[in-house]
Amino acid sequence: MESKDLARLIIGSLNNHKASNIKIIGIRDLTIIADYFVIAEGSSSTQVKALADYVETELGDQGVKPSRVEGYPSANWVLIDYGSVIVHVFYSETRQFYDLERLWKDGQQLELTDFIDSTERDD
Repeated sequence: MESKDLARLIIGSLNNHKASNIKIIGIRDLTIIADYFVIAEGSSSTQVKALADYVETELGDQGVKPSRVEGYPSANWVLIDYGSVIVHVFYSETRQFYDLERLWKDGQQLELTDFIDSTERDD
């Protein structure tokens, strides 16, 4: 599966399950670790875990399994590594502290609307 299609599935899942402040950063030109970072947040550790579960389950139903998942027990920052796309689901305060958007500011800040089908948009 192409990395952009994978990112679309991930963002669709996060959006459908009410993740907040979803961002996508293109990092292909900066590093070999992935093509995209998808960053989202939940307002509680319960929501962070639920969002990570939804992504894993919905992609798993399509035969896509992560190579690793980290941070699930604490649920302050769950990282799901799909190879070409790395998903970061943060608890709100943890996201502010680590500020990945600032750390990866040289990456391409992509428009979420390019990754969400117009019928799925949460306007």
